[in-house]
This record gives sequence, C-alpha cells and structure tokens, in this order.
Amino acid sequence: MTTTTGMRIGEIAERSGVTPRTIRYYEELGLLPRAERAQGKHRTYTEVDIERLRELTRLRDLLGLSLDELRSMIVAEEVRADVRQRFHETDSREERLDLLDRAQPHIETQLGLVRRRLAELQELEGELLERRKLLQRRRRELNGP
Repeated sequence: MTTTTGMRIGEIAERSGVTPRTIRYYEELGLLPRAERAQGKHRTYTEVDIERLRELTRLRDLLGLSLDELRSMIVAEEVRADVRQRFHETDSREERLDLLDRAQPHIETQLGLVRRRLAELQELEGELLERRKLLQRRRRELNGP
C-alpha cells in the first residue's frame, strides 16, 4: 500500500498518467517543484505532486497550452492561492481589498489564455460547419432535382 509520501518517479508517473521524462522536464521548467531527495537516495514525491501533474496535464490537453502558457496559467494560480490564503488570515478590510485587487490581473491572465483557445476552437467549428454544408450541397447536386 502506498503512503502519501515517499513515492518514486515511476509510481507517480503511472498514477498521474505522464512519463518519468515529462516529470523531469516539468521540474526543469519549474512547472513542478523539484522532488526531495535524501542524500544518496531517489527523489520522492507526494499526493500533492500527483495532483499538480494531473492539473498540468488537464490544462495542457484541454486548452492546448504551450509550455510558456502553461507556466503562466500555473503561476497565476499559485499567486491566487497565496492571495486566497492571506485573505482568510486577515480581518483588515483594507488588506482584503488590496488582496482582491492583486488577484484580479492573474484571473485576467487565465481568462485571456482560455478565451484565446476558445476563439480558436470556435474558428475551427465554423470551418467544419462550412465544410459540412459544402459536402451536403455537393451530395444534393449529385442526387439531382
């Protein structure tokens, strides 16, 4: 039985649906924090790392993000998580307002990435609808009056 800490790269790769090479690459790019390594031992990962990898994969696949865009999305989410934590730790109205103002540009960054992909998908949908109309028209022409 696996505990929530101490998993090796092969296990986390299998559980998250990515390859060990992808994990190492994401660590190199800073998308995934480098795993802890006791001196002379293998890197070890946690359930948090698995969830992070699953979210990275979901965003990459769902939105078709480049690695730079993926990094922007993740950085924005990390900042928002920090702001959210600090928001709940303070009772100061002014500080809460400031925190909300700081979170806004990061949400805008994320929305921009999503909206660009949505526009591309809508463009593709339009092209496919036009192709379908063309095929249907040609079919009617071949069937005659």
